[in-house]
Parts: sequence; structure tokens; C-alpha cells
Amino acid sequence: DRAPEVKTLRRKLTRLAHLAGADQLGRLLAQRRVDARGETVGFLYVDGHVRVYHGRRDLPKTHVARMRLSMPATTDYWVNDQKGDPLFVVTADANAGLVRMLPELLGRVRQLVGERRVTVVFDRGGWSPKLFDELIRLGFDILTYRKGKSAKLPARAFREHVGVFEGREVRYQLADRGVALLKGRLRLRQITRLVDGHQTRVLTSRRDLPAVEVAWRMFERWRQENFFKYMREEFLLDALVDYQVEADDAAREVPNYAWADADTKVREVRAEIAALQQRYGVAAISNPERQRPTIRGFKIAHGKLGRAIRAKAKQLEKLERKRGKIPRRVPVGERSGGEVIKLATERKHLTNILKMVAYQAESDLYRSLTPHYRRNDDEGRTLVQTALAGAAELKVTDTELHVTLAPLSSRHRTMAIAALCQQLDATETTFPGTRLRLRYAVAEPAG
Repeated sequence: DRAPEVKTLRRKLTRLAHLAGADQLGRLLAQRRVDARGETVGFLYVDGHVRVYHGRRDLPKTHVARMRLSMPATTDYWVNDQKGDPLFVVTADANAGLVRMLPELLGRVRQLVGERRVTVVFDRGGWSPKLFDELIRLGFDILTYRKGKSAKLPARAFREHVGVFEGREVRYQLADRGVALLKGRLRLRQITRLVDGHQTRVLTSRRDLPAVEVAWRMFERWRQENFFKYMREEFLLDALVDYQVEADDAAREVPNYAWADADTKVREVRAEIAALQQRYGVAAISNPERQRPTIRGFKIAHGKLGRAIRAKAKQLEKLERKRGKIPRRVPVGERSGGEVIKLATERKHLTNILKMVAYQAESDLYRSLTPHYRRNDDEGRTLVQTALAGAAELKVTDTELHVTLAPLSSRHRTMAIAALCQQLDATETTFPGTRLRLRYAVAEPAG
């Protein structure tokens, strides 16, 4: 009749963490899911989630997109299947970027799916033509947004494309073109979408898919963003599990603040020189040739400005020499001047896996409700949460464990959960550690 106390949960979590098996558990669960639902891993969404740290420890900083700030944080990289459900999670060392983490993540994917060709969907954080070429050679297809500026396509290049995916019709104004990167060595397909004059460019190595499906798959990347938001709010994904820290690699190189300061000064002087040169150029254009027909006369008339430009040029040369003697990156131990630490990863990784499995179970229940609940797309998850958090009566017999849920606030919701209970009964599941078969039902409403 009571939930375990927090201290009991922490004690159990500590014992599990001492086994140091969270990574192995994550791999086994991912392999089990791929074996059971291999059809959902044809497209995989990859993105990083930044967990902000508000404590007093000196941790590496990274950019937090949702806050538009650079803050102490830890970055977890999640791989989700094409339905948006999580497959596995990896904690990045020192907030490594997506370009650096993709080969490691896809190495794990290859171990899970074998030689099967998988399309990896990610945002501009993974933009790197060299990486694209490497991934394609390794047997992966890519789907991402194009980064950087390029010429806009004329309006006549677009036409309407219509498709139906997961029961929903989508209409896009698309242009399908080929592009070449890496000086022509890498040729990809570019799908450009036109919306209110704005053009969004998508790159892929998939040439077998209709343009409308390529666009839809890319824009469905928001499933993963919605997953992060939901997990933060409902599963406390960013919660600090403990206050433990562990030693980090003191030899790991980080940007050198001294080089950054020297580079700032160099850029400031360059800007001053550009401004002076602009004034000199304007003076040359407006030079009255009848009064000063020769270059020598012009230089004499504007000698003060010329001397200022030459002085700044000498200053710039000195600053560049000084900057050249400063290393751009230094060991983090040298920069911090103290102990190099990071938040302990084992317990957090273990709780991430437990929350991932809980989300997967919730997703299965949510999808099972579809034929029984008309507003499942809008309210399905809330209904599942309400049922899970509600009261229930437990009754044990020699062979069965009966779980009788309390009725919900309205009859149609109660009937939907009752239908779900019938589906669960059909699985003939036994309660873990026993031979008792689980039997689910919903109590009749009073009166």
C-alpha cells in the first residue's frame, strides 16, 4: 500500500551502480528491441540532449539551445527509431559534438542491425561533408538539413507533392535537384521546400524514395524534440540523480582562453584597418584631380591617414606573431589549475535506461489504445498516465495475481482502459519471479 521511500530507491540504485553494468544492460535491451521490432529501425533519429548543471562544481560548458546560453552541462546522445521511441543513449565525453559522436553511435547501430542499411536522420549539428562520405562508405544513408548559404531556386522549380503517411495527408512545394560536395567527389540529392518564400534545403543519399517522403521523414525529426520535452516534464530526465563526481581526462584538450583573447585583439585591429582603408578609398574616389592630379600629391594631402594605416598594419603584424606563439588548444588540467572532474555517469546512465524502458512501455500502451479511444492522438498518453497512477486492488490466488483498476472519471475512458486490460490478459504474462499469471480488469463504477 506504499511506494518505496526515496532512501530505499537510492540504496538499491547504489547497489546496482556498483555492478557497473549499465552500458551492457543498455546494449542488451537495444538488441532485444531490434530483434523484436526491426521494422522500426530503417530510419533512426540521432540528436543530443543537454542536461544543465546548476551546482558548484566546475564542469565543461556547452551551448543550451532551448535557453540560448552557454552553461555547465552534460550532453547525452539519444538514438530513436522511426516512431520516435528511444533505442539507446550514450553520454558524450566533455560535451563532444554530433560530428564527433556520430561514428561511435553508428558503430553501435551496426552491431545491433548487422549489415542492414539504415538511414540516419540528424540536424545541422552533424554537418560535415567528409563525415557524410565516410558514413555512406560504411553502409549508412544520411538525411539532414543543408548548412550554409547557397543560391535560392526560382519559383518555377517547385511543384506540389502529395503523400499519405501514417494516415495523414501532407502537401509540400518541393524542388528535387542533385548537388556535389567535396569538389565533386560526393554527390547527394537535395530536396528544397518552399514555404511563404522561405526555402528549406534537405540533403540525402537516398535516391529511391519519393521527394515527398524524404521531406516528411526529415521534418518528422521533431518527434525526437518532442520526446526530449516530454521526458523532461514527465520523467524528470534532467534530474540530478546523485552528487557524485569522478575524475575526467586531464590530458583532454580544450580551447585556450589566451589564444582566444589574442585572436580578439587581432580581429579588432583588422576591423580598425578596414575602417581606415575605407576612408582612404573614399578620399581617393572624391579626390579633385584639378588640384591634385598626381598620386604623390594625394598621398601628401592624406599623409596622416596613410601613416595611421601603416602603424596599424605594423601593430597587426606584431599581434599575429604573438598569437602564432600561443597554442590554440591546451590540456584541460593546465587550464583549470585544479582537479579535473565530471559528473558520475553510471547511476545517471542506469536511470536513463530505466526511464527509456518505462517510456517504451507507455508508448506500447498508448498505441494499443488507438482502436478503443477516439481521441487517442490528443489524449492517449494522458489517459495511460492516469490509469497507471490510479488506485488498484490486488488479489492473489494460487495461480493468478488479479489487478483490478479503479474506474476513471468518465465512462468512455473507463471502457477504453477496460479494453486495454483485455489485450494485456491475452498476453498471459506471469508476474516476474513467480508463476502467477497477471489478470487485469477495471472495477464497475459505483451505482
